[in-house]
Amino acid sequence: MHAPHRSLSSSRAIALASLIAAAACTTAGSTRSSSQSVMPVSGTGSPTPPLATQAPAWRVTTKEHVDLWLHGFAMLTSDTGHVPFFERGYKQTLVAAKRQKNVFSQLDANQKDLSARFASNPSLTNAQFLAMYFSSFPEMVNATDLFIRSQGNPRAASDPQIQQQIALLAANFPQPADRTWLKSFVQGLQDESSRFFHAYWLGEQQSRGAAYSAFVEAWSSKYYSKLARFLNNTQQPRGEIVLSLPIGGEGRTINDGKQSNMVAVTFPRTVEAAPEALFVFAHEIVGRLANEAITDNTSPAEQRSGVANEYVGNGAVRGGALLLQRVFPELVPDYMRFYLRTIGRTANGDPSTAFAAAFPLPTAILNAINSQIGVALGGI
Repeated sequence: MHAPHRSLSSSRAIALASLIAAAACTTAGSTRSSSQSVMPVSGTGSPTPPLATQAPAWRVTTKEHVDLWLHGFAMLTSDTGHVPFFERGYKQTLVAAKRQKNVFSQLDANQKDLSARFASNPSLTNAQFLAMYFSSFPEMVNATDLFIRSQGNPRAASDPQIQQQIALLAANFPQPADRTWLKSFVQGLQDESSRFFHAYWLGEQQSRGAAYSAFVEAWSSKYYSKLARFLNNTQQPRGEIVLSLPIGGEGRTINDGKQSNMVAVTFPRTVEAAPEALFVFAHEIVGRLANEAITDNTSPAEQRSGVANEYVGNGAVRGGALLLQRVFPELVPDYMRFYLRTIGRTANGDPSTAFAAAFPLPTAILNAINSQIGVALGGI
């Protein structure tokens, strides 16, 4: 199966973000009447997370439809990136769990055809960000149905919000073959949810509830206050942190400047592992600075040849460590060990040497990232 294609900003709003900005998507919180969808909707909304006092500018939550959507991509692709797109071993674990329950869904039945599409259209992997622009899976089902029936033409709808949703989908599924793929994928996810994933998701929310509460408490009592200046000065003053089951060290981010942002991060399994969500959050929010430093410190020839692209993943990993070094230095060794584990490595004692070797970056780029982080934290 085709491995996900990594662009210059693979986990940080990538080409998809600019397309969505152009479409001016404002899907959050919208509703659709049942007459607008001919596909049966399975599953329900996410349960309310445990209550806790949280910093008002960034709230911590979970979103079942985001997890379901990402789960579908994880089950259809071969994850061969240096830092995997999904939690290490996620696909194998879920395949075993489904086999144990004798579950075989439409997603499984159509896996070969769905997976093959990634080979002919590698940019299809960018569509994994789509769920973060919708408020629920039923809304995505309805939007998909309208998109298919309009053949991807936003002007076929009179409602401006429906036009925006169709434009959003059209930006990611421009060809008839892409629309066919989307219809089959969404129907597969509906069946996957009703047969397996919804119950699995609810069970994981319960089993990880203590870890969720521990992260929320730490976020509201100490993490946010130390990161607020950086977030404000990098145009990320408010948003949502989504604890997501399929995600490992490579988070997913959509940036909307001062209006709204969303960062999906790993969902820790235990209270002791709760800081792992912070680690992925740091990795994500430093991404734009890292990309700027890479652009400023590579030549046009390096950018054309793809050399600059090869620095992006390591730039975010190293940048997250540099950010934590300034605000939570006591967590840096655990951050390093976490990212080493994501690539299947371990380190005894001080992980610094192994970390630097695993995520190499030219000194000029590393210094530039560190300098920009200092400026952001300094309030300039």
